[in-house]
Amino acid sequence: MTTEPVRVGIVGLGTVGSGVVRLLIESADHITRHTGRPIVVERAVCRDVGRDRGLKLPAERISADIRDIARDPSISVAALLVGGLEPARSMMVELLENGKDVVTANKALLAEHGPELFELARSRGRSIAFEAAVAGGIPIVAAIGECLAANRIESIRGILNGTSNFILSRMEEDGADYAEVLALAQARGYAEADPSMDVDGTDATQKLAILSHLAFGVWVPWAEIPRTGIERIDAALLNYAAELGYRIRLVAVAARTDTADGERLAMRVAPALVKIGTPLAETRRAYNAVSIVGDAVGRMFFHGLGAGQMPTASAVVGDIIDTVVGRTAITFRTTGVLDVESPTAKIAGVDMLERHFLRIRVTDRPGVLSQITGILGSHGISIASVIQHGAEMSEGTDAPVPLVIMTHAAASTAVRGALEAIDRCSTVRGPSDCLSVLDDA
Repeated sequence: MTTEPVRVGIVGLGTVGSGVVRLLIESADHITRHTGRPIVVERAVCRDVGRDRGLKLPAERISADIRDIARDPSISVAALLVGGLEPARSMMVELLENGKDVVTANKALLAEHGPELFELARSRGRSIAFEAAVAGGIPIVAAIGECLAANRIESIRGILNGTSNFILSRMEEDGADYAEVLALAQARGYAEADPSMDVDGTDATQKLAILSHLAFGVWVPWAEIPRTGIERIDAALLNYAAELGYRIRLVAVAARTDTADGERLAMRVAPALVKIGTPLAETRRAYNAVSIVGDAVGRMFFHGLGAGQMPTASAVVGDIIDTVVGRTAITFRTTGVLDVESPTAKIAGVDMLERHFLRIRVTDRPGVLSQITGILGSHGISIASVIQHGAEMSEGTDAPVPLVIMTHAAASTAVRGALEAIDRCSTVRGPSDCLSVLDDA
């Protein structure tokens, strides 16, 4: 067995890239025990070459040209740690075409171009490792792709975005409004100056698409997955949920569902009620969590920091180690193979049968409640409970009064149809709010 050093290239020296270099250098002896060979950072590529990052990396090993890594025959593994789609995609292609195995943390790139890049890697006899692309330091990719390989995965539920979870849990704990906590998240570095991809569900949806391809062996374009963000969640809504014994979390869901057309996937990312005391409900601040149900193992739960320099760097370096010792090459043969045409990958029109939580703002007049319940009944929706509070705002004499309704299990399309009819009523000050209820999360 050779003990020659393995030379790696690092593309991107931002927060994660700097953490990876620091971990590879400062934990070199520990890493060598796992690989049997030293791992050497041969070269790093970044835009701002002259910036002092406090790294123990000689200046002559840092450049601004991706070709310095791609065309260096001594480098066998490259860590692509830049975000976005371009130039990240072009960089990935150049690395693969020049015979590099690639490790990446770029979930947007894989969610958008996964099939193309996986096929290119296979055609070149290379691999792509991407543990850090989903849930930061949580080893969820390895868990699904390797540890649970004996299982037929039935469902995935996850809190996959630390920014939105920080906002919701702080709103809940402090009684603060959305805008106030968003500003706090930005001040602490949990949210970007433009937080839209986090709070509108895009980030979590891209991660769900990646997990689904691992768990179900199909490719669902992330933009086809229904998603709703957290922008409409307010303190009153959180309080109503708590009164009923629930918390609100942004939850990504993918589950096998039987339909008239055979088995399909039901998928979405949206705020949902999760029962207090269950693992997802107790996931707070910037933490991520994933619940997986396998046919043999039952329910498994994974929890940890979903972002941050060193948790993400830990996942990247773990992938580098797996690539060096050959584990990635073995698992990539199957995890990189996607069935794009499988009926299971067609999610349009697939329903979820579950309970729903509704907040409907109505004028305080006789007969309004019977009108609302009548519309729900006409759509086949049975009511479990109704709570009527005073007006949420004191201004004016005609301030709307919230009706908080918990339904029994109903098809999501039926509930949406009923709400569309309800919101057209002259007594309703819409739009109304509708959240799914996950009692066993």
